Amino acid sequence: MITPAYAQTAAGAAVGLNEIFIQYVAPFGLIFIIMYFLVLRPQTKKAKDHAELIKNVRRGDSIVTSGGLIGKVTKVIDETEVEMEIAPNVRVRVARPMIADVRSKAEPVKEQA
Repeated sequence: MITPAYAQTAAGAAVGLNEIFIQYVAPFGLIFIIMYFLVLRPQTKKAKDHAELIKNVRRGDSIVTSGGLIGKVTKVIDETEVEMEIAPNVRVRVARPMIADVRSKAEPVKEQA
């Protein structure tokens, strides 16, 4: 029981490479380009800005950690840690990647002659 519809499609089975590209490959490429501009590019920009923010933390800055602690930087220990005062005479060491935000920047330290 072969229907005429099957018989007609057998003759048109030779599909060109150009048609396959347009039907199958082009939509995936278009989706990738859209995802790049909507998701990947803004995310990398945000990560770059956060890395710059962490790198420029200095003594006197008011910071917020990813755990929610708010305090003032009292000492920059090295490129991976800072010392933060969370209450009078209570100081903790914080890893720089755990800094979520810098609330207020301190005035530059004056050079002594």
